[in-house]
Amino acid sequence: MVISHTLRDGVLRVTLLRELDVTTRAAAALEIEALVASNQPGQVLVELPTPTPSPATLSALARAHRMCESMGIPLTATGPGAVWDHGAAGHASERLMTGARRER
Repeated sequence: MVISHTLRDGVLRVTLLRELDVTTRAAAALEIEALVASNQPGQVLVELPTPTPSPATLSALARAHRMCESMGIPLTATGPGAVWDHGAAGHASERLMTGARRER
């Protein structure tokens, strides 16, 4: 099992238990799709396991986002926090497609 979930007040909360890799990304995406299709939530919240998701994790998240978007269900991703690069010049934030904000 690569995910866990809860459904409360119309919000499907999906937690990725660990970073995904090539061998687990399809399974995670299919599990999320099955949960959304069977529960028809009003919103989906995906909790990422690390502040810097792997490419496979982002791939599964993108697949879930496309599926939710086609069903008219908003999807939001959250995680343990962004890694701050103290050497970066300036501080700006960027609005992500999912409605979340990422500091950069």
